[in-house]
Amino acid sequence: MPDTLKIALAQLNQSVGDIAGNARAVLEARRKAQGSDLIVFPELHLVGYPPEDLILKPSLIERAAAELQTLAEASASDGPAMLVGSAFVLDGALHNGVALLDQGKIAAVRLKHELPNYGTFDEMRLFQPGPLPEPVIVRGTMIGVPICEDIWRPEVCRHLADFGSEIFICINGSPYEINKDALRIEGVAKRRAVDTGLPLAYLNRVGGQDELVFDGASFVVNGDGGLAVQLRDWEEQVVETAWTKTAQGWRCDRGALETLATHPEDIYCAMVLSLRDYVNRNGFPGVVLGLSGGIDSAACAAIAVDALGADRVWGVMMPSRFTSQESLDDAAACAKALGIRYTVMPIGNAVDGFDAMLGAAFDGTHRDLAEENLQSRIRGTALMALSNKFGPMLVTTGNKSEMSVGYATIYGDMAGGYNPLKDAYKMTVCAVARWRNQHVPRIALGPAGPVIPDNILTKAPSAELRADQRDCDSLPPYDVLDPILIGLVEHDKSVEQVVAEGFERETVQSVERLLHLAEYKRRQAPPGVKLTARNFGRDRRYPITHAFRSG
Repeated sequence: MPDTLKIALAQLNQSVGDIAGNARAVLEARRKAQGSDLIVFPELHLVGYPPEDLILKPSLIERAAAELQTLAEASASDGPAMLVGSAFVLDGALHNGVALLDQGKIAAVRLKHELPNYGTFDEMRLFQPGPLPEPVIVRGTMIGVPICEDIWRPEVCRHLADFGSEIFICINGSPYEINKDALRIEGVAKRRAVDTGLPLAYLNRVGGQDELVFDGASFVVNGDGGLAVQLRDWEEQVVETAWTKTAQGWRCDRGALETLATHPEDIYCAMVLSLRDYVNRNGFPGVVLGLSGGIDSAACAAIAVDALGADRVWGVMMPSRFTSQESLDDAAACAKALGIRYTVMPIGNAVDGFDAMLGAAFDGTHRDLAEENLQSRIRGTALMALSNKFGPMLVTTGNKSEMSVGYATIYGDMAGGYNPLKDAYKMTVCAVARWRNQHVPRIALGPAGPVIPDNILTKAPSAELRADQRDCDSLPPYDVLDPILIGLVEHDKSVEQVVAEGFERETVQSVERLLHLAEYKRRQAPPGVKLTARNFGRDRRYPITHAFRSG
């Protein structure tokens, strides 16, 4: 039996449903890893993860099976064996699984045993659980291949160890959320490795898929819990790892230990990569967004430039009679710093036209929210007209604080195709914007240096829909609002629990009321990248109509 192995980890992006394209990526990665004994690909790589109900189409399953057979035949040529994640139908049941392709055939198939059904995951809807898996044999070595959720509980790894596994290789489609990389390594992988005494290679996919983004950050831990290899986050990589068999069993030799993005760089990279893949895979030539002179739109413009390049981003300032010269100057300065196309399109004539049209119906009433929201809806209509006419996708710019309490205009500033800030609280947006002015992430296409004018970072937030308006006229200050929302949304705390943390009862009750009332708006909002453990949509699914209040 050999006492050395070379295992290549193919941390790749995927396109859901592009079976032929994903298969080509397999062969290209295998070509790069010709000296390896085995190359490994992420969970459901062939069909893309997560496939949602697309996986229920028989024609997709048939095409995936045919492509897998073609890949198996390719394994007859010189090069490594392959572990490829795909979907399988066995005895009429659909499974999430992985195939060992070697010597021109499908040498083995193993099925996912633990199917997650919480948060963003809905696998019990789609798949049947497989039996507790047994190892596969690669170059004389017994390798256990738990799939993603299979390592989050101890049973599968214990079973694989009992049946003679010498190495664990875990393939994953693990979405990013804040601080999750530490949870994967310290909270899960090291535990399984130390519990069994076996080394574990953790391979994760990278890239955006609708509301989810995958950070990669694959790694290897040895049986003593020591970190042997750490791949980069947010980028594709094919990395060969070297393994040596000792008297105590297999160990992964020390390899590159890449430094992972820290907070808030990780959040910024998640926004950039998710927007890039969403725009490109849906065939948009670029994006257009309203550039108001505020921090949210400025941050979105920077994210869009870093995702797509300045030549694919169009900022539009749409002043009304309430727009300050300060905002005009700040928007222009931001556009110049980013190098994007910039247009000023006053909406005064449109506002006057609506005032005239609605004059008889509104006669005898005072100007209020209805007239304010008209301005936002005029802007949304104008931006959608530019999108329809010239093709760029409209990016919306509302943050999670605003989305939580309904401080956004449905069919107005909520109109669009994607929102990078949807799961970022206002204080997070501020932190990200300040960070970007000092740094350029390695995946960014935008310029170095400050890209958001200092005045945007320091001035009081305002929607500028009426004279001298400030966000704090309608909401608590964001440094008060955000901690309350984190308690209510992220941790499902009651009003009493949040009040016990030092917040005023009347304020907390008001925020909870607004949170529940705004559910109907959130249901009609565009998708946006998941950053937290409880994003609106996949993680937090509340009824629109309900009467419960916690305090």
